[in-house]
Amino acid sequence: MNRLDVTVEDLKEAVLENIKNQFRKTIDQASKEQIFAALAFAVRDIIIDQWIETHKTYDEKDPKTVYYLSMEFLMGRALGNNIINMKVDDVVKKVCDELELDLNVIEDMEPDPGLGNGGLGRLAACFLDSLSTLEYPAYGCGIRYRYGIFEQKIIDGYQVERPDEWLKNGNPFEVRRDEYGVEVKFLGSVRVLKTANGRDKFVQENYQSVKAIPYDIPIVGYDNNTVNTLRLWDAEAIVGFDLESFDRGEYHKAVEQQNLAKSIVEVLYPNDNHYMGKELRLKQQYFFISATVQQVINKFKQKHNDIRELPDKIAFHINDTHPSLTIPELMRVLLDEEELEWEEAWDITTKTCAYTNHTIMSEALEKWPIELLSRLLPRIYMIIEEINRRFCLRLVDEYHLSKERIHNMSIIMDGQIKMAWMCIVGSHSVNGVAMLHTKILKNEELKDFYEIYPDKFNNKTNGITQRRFLLEANPKLADFVTGLIGDKWITNLSHIKNLEKYVDSEQEQKEFMKIKYENKLRLAEYIKEHNNIEIDPRSIFDVQIKRLHEYKRQLMNILHVMHLYNKLLENPDLDMIPRTFIFGAKAAPGYTRAKLIIKLINNVADVINNDINIKNKIKVVFIENYNVSNAEIIIAAADVSEQISTASKEASGTGNMKLMLNGAVTLGTMDGANIEIVEEVGRDNCFIFGLSSEEVIKLQHDDSYNPWDLYNNNADIRKVVTQLINGFYAPDDPDLFREIYDSLLNGDGGRPDPYFILKDFDSYKEAHKKIDIAYANQRQWAKMVMLNTANSGKFSSDRTIEQYAKEIWNLEKTTVVMETN
Repeated sequence: MNRLDVTVEDLKEAVLENIKNQFRKTIDQASKEQIFAALAFAVRDIIIDQWIETHKTYDEKDPKTVYYLSMEFLMGRALGNNIINMKVDDVVKKVCDELELDLNVIEDMEPDPGLGNGGLGRLAACFLDSLSTLEYPAYGCGIRYRYGIFEQKIIDGYQVERPDEWLKNGNPFEVRRDEYGVEVKFLGSVRVLKTANGRDKFVQENYQSVKAIPYDIPIVGYDNNTVNTLRLWDAEAIVGFDLESFDRGEYHKAVEQQNLAKSIVEVLYPNDNHYMGKELRLKQQYFFISATVQQVINKFKQKHNDIRELPDKIAFHINDTHPSLTIPELMRVLLDEEELEWEEAWDITTKTCAYTNHTIMSEALEKWPIELLSRLLPRIYMIIEEINRRFCLRLVDEYHLSKERIHNMSIIMDGQIKMAWMCIVGSHSVNGVAMLHTKILKNEELKDFYEIYPDKFNNKTNGITQRRFLLEANPKLADFVTGLIGDKWITNLSHIKNLEKYVDSEQEQKEFMKIKYENKLRLAEYIKEHNNIEIDPRSIFDVQIKRLHEYKRQLMNILHVMHLYNKLLENPDLDMIPRTFIFGAKAAPGYTRAKLIIKLINNVADVINNDINIKNKIKVVFIENYNVSNAEIIIAAADVSEQISTASKEASGTGNMKLMLNGAVTLGTMDGANIEIVEEVGRDNCFIFGLSSEEVIKLQHDDSYNPWDLYNNNADIRKVVTQLINGFYAPDDPDLFREIYDSLLNGDGGRPDPYFILKDFDSYKEAHKKIDIAYANQRQWAKMVMLNTANSGKFSSDRTIEQYAKEIWNLEKTTVVMETN
């Protein structure tokens, strides 16, 4: 069915038929979940025709295709996004009206897919949306996690992880593709045979293996006919059940292969604080990479006889180091199955693969123990060894580097395999994700590599899709913008700059702020329902929503809240605009300190929210189970966007862009993409504080930071830090937060706090005072937030993807044409 031909009657009939055929019910008998599924299947039926036509067009035109490889795809709910991108929202709303259904309630029945955790996965999702909207041939490739990372519950202030059963009722938008299944091998040994022509042939023996089965999910372009694919790999046993073992009473062995397969796709990011967790995570990475590479090569060979043409038709993009095994796996296929010589295989591999680095911190760059990788992936390890041997020889023969530099650059060294190093050596492009990030990579973390591969390095500042984070998530603001400047911004966000001509209009300012207030009311209702906390929608909504990590400095935020509370205890009549501090974050299950910071935030919230003496001037809210769906509600309501990472630590950030687009003012350090936000909107329309990246790097190099000086000489700092250990926020266990206290003053391993929380504290405190003053002048504040929205055009993922497509992947747009009735 062509989306342009869909009628209200057609869609209504499809929904009713789905309820009858899928659930053996009438619409009056169906549950909300069943009605959601019925509507989702009806919408999928519209998508399917475009999906088929898209891949028919790709088969006919044979364009170059990018395979975007990522451990995470934080997609968010699909139904509403698909309806908007297909522009059938009016038809769907009329169907719901005629059937007396509430579309918002139906959409809320869809669980957030548990396929990602933070910015890395959300960026990948935005990129897929942009690729389809811009008509570039693309696949996203990842794992079909059955439980996602976890569902976060807050119990007695602590994060408790529960299984995220997002697939419990199935996924109406996925299609299983058994015909593309492939075998993935682990463990065993490698035997070297001599072929008739004297060539070495490597054969893996005594291995364990699983069957990789793809599930395809449509990625719908906005207002066009392109439907690209997110391909998620599930694992199944080659032999599902060993009846002979079962009959012998060996029940565990009878299902051994099933259990192996099941464990690989069970959970996103299994806890790797122990050996088995590390092994499982490495299995996951190789599993989806091997499956993808094998399937792509098989498909390529159906139309092409010469494997040397692979870089002309295929681009593999490695999203952070998790998919880095793409490089040795592609080499394995080219060497062992296509029987190419090393030099030819390496040339093809480097021309086909490109790598995005997402972290500046060297400790976060992925490394694997030799013992683990060589045992689990014996042939892959042999190839990595040879890649490294040849690379090190080149460093000696061509670049005449010292032993020390070669030691630093070697892919294999000190018992570990450095995956980022392999990505740099094995790719033709290495990009950072914000101007500052790329600069630091070149000048600091990857300086040795930049000096020998200057042409590989480039910057691609991240972006977000305005279709989800404004058009869908904030429909009132989207309608307001369209009413003033037209709808070109939906597919070309640079047009939103035209909003600037209205920022001094009192009428438009009032309307903008009215929309913000209505969004704040919606969030206040959500918080009342989920947290049982009443917040004032007229207060400043100060928002920090992102993964919980020390470098993102949620700790500094809550220390400042503690400081404000101390001021109110001294003077309950303190002249300040009421402030609601809103946190949303998950901590990795094994990240003990991050989880303790969540406990601190919740303990502080319990004390402050229940103190009637401060007259509701501060409220603190920790939103449980932060995900894309509740992010959309929070982002639309935010007044202040907390982007307070230690300068030089955040690669880019994308939450800063979403909040800016929706009319929130950035409170941040000059870090990541904050720098580019300041460049676009002007320093007068942001609140910037803290050390610069140069100052942070110098303090680290000089080892000259002494937090005890600040503690001893600054009464405000001393008071809040002491409250961590005097029982003020934990009367039953005064030592509960001692680890946080020690991290601030004594650091770890003899080095002071590397995130400089106390160093930046006073500057952060002064920035908050400026926010208070600015917010008091509502006309000036309205102009400021409108300018933020108007100057967000650079931060569309459409712009980012155009740069990737032209400068790295060499893709061409491929238009899909549908016949109309």
